[in-house]
Amino acid sequence: MKRKVGQVTTEEKNAIQQLFERRNGLSELSKVLTADNTELYEKLVKDMGFTSAKFQQWWNDTSAKYKWEGAENGNWEINFETCEIFLNC
Repeated sequence: MKRKVGQVTTEEKNAIQQLFERRNGLSELSKVLTADNTELYEKLVKDMGFTSAKFQQWWNDTSAKYKWEGAENGNWEINFETCEIFLNC
């Protein structure tokens, strides 16, 4: 079940969209990069960890700011076109 629980500003949407796209790009890169190139591989792993942490922090901070409804085993998602936040549970 999916229902609307909130809305964010365009600036907030832009921030999470940038992190979302970066995280997806790094994930795609990880599929073709091997551990043979140790320096680049370690940089990728570090960047993935940093980006994922910032991504999760955005959700934590923004959900607390707007007091969005949550659910056990649920997750929020954003519609990048409308800035609406939905709860999937």
